[in-house]
Amino acid sequence: MTLHPPESNPTGNQGSFWLIDGHEDIAWNGLVYGRHPSTSAYSTREADLHSGVTSETGIRTLGLPEWLSGRVGIVFSTIFIEPGNLARPEPIPTQKRIYHNPEEANRFGLEQLQYYRALAESDPHFRLITDQAGLEAISAIWDTQANPDQIGLVILMEGADPILRPEAIHEWAAGGLRIVGLAWSATRYAGGTHMPGPLTGLGRSLLKEMAQSHLILDLSHAAEEAYLEAVDRYEGVVIASHSNPRRFLPTDRGLSDEMILKLVARDGVIGIVPFNHFLDPDWIKDDPPLRVEKVIEAIDTVAQLSGDAYHVAIGTDFDGGFGAEAIPAGMDSIADVINLSSGLAQKGYQRDEIQAILHGNWLRVLRNGLP
Repeated sequence: MTLHPPESNPTGNQGSFWLIDGHEDIAWNGLVYGRHPSTSAYSTREADLHSGVTSETGIRTLGLPEWLSGRVGIVFSTIFIEPGNLARPEPIPTQKRIYHNPEEANRFGLEQLQYYRALAESDPHFRLITDQAGLEAISAIWDTQANPDQIGLVILMEGADPILRPEAIHEWAAGGLRIVGLAWSATRYAGGTHMPGPLTGLGRSLLKEMAQSHLILDLSHAAEEAYLEAVDRYEGVVIASHSNPRRFLPTDRGLSDEMILKLVARDGVIGIVPFNHFLDPDWIKDDPPLRVEKVIEAIDTVAQLSGDAYHVAIGTDFDGGFGAEAIPAGMDSIADVINLSSGLAQKGYQRDEIQAILHGNWLRVLRNGLP
């Protein structure tokens, strides 16, 4: 494990490329593990190792210096809480937000929403993106400045149980929520990962209310039956923020070709996850890391299936229950993801296609979906 940052970030191939990451559990890490986003990913690695945090959730990869050096301009920042029926035995005491009923889910979810609001108020490096004006301001900074120092946060709810009733989504939208995933495991709204099922009646009602508030629907973690109904039913913008093709992840957590093509037909975008086990199901902890070419292969699979490079992006899920020990070789933190640009170029992708994959496709989603 690298405990200290490299002398310099080896990203000489960046050019003007910059990155939008479709999925990071920032509030979860801050509240549960004390990993403050304003600090470096390396600042807590040694303490995490000795406290047992590393053994529980992996080696930290996210932090302000790494976002900036890796040219990460916008992050889809999650509200994530874990359902009590799936709680794992914990090797160390934590402050995990594990819910057992809708009221607990609502309380813990609001806590994370407030976390992001407080972060943006206290640290000028972070700005909540809630509308087109905010989006264009941040994208202009990253398009024109050599060393930008502000990161836009778009709040994404991963699993909709914090929403007490469908009509309450408008209150969440007023508070800054802009993307909603119906499920993580199954929720009151839809079947989810390893818990198959359709949309529920509440789920169908929620989609109607979401469309009224111009929210983006995230179908990652939705069970296949729920996914296929929702992608046809929802009137607004649809994405899969962090999902790999099923040929790399042959479980219900991976997307079948049919699921990918349904999303592409709606002009949706799929965020590829550079997590070893999501790229090779035979990879297990303590195995050597995969080669970064496996990430390029997953990106290319979506591009070849859709017929272009405009429906695939990056959704790292970094620090989402795994860390630097479980991501491909050459990636030690979020700072290194931008280097996928060189692998894409070697694969034959043109500059405009690389820009689309790194940030342009997510940017299109936000321009189509934000109020």
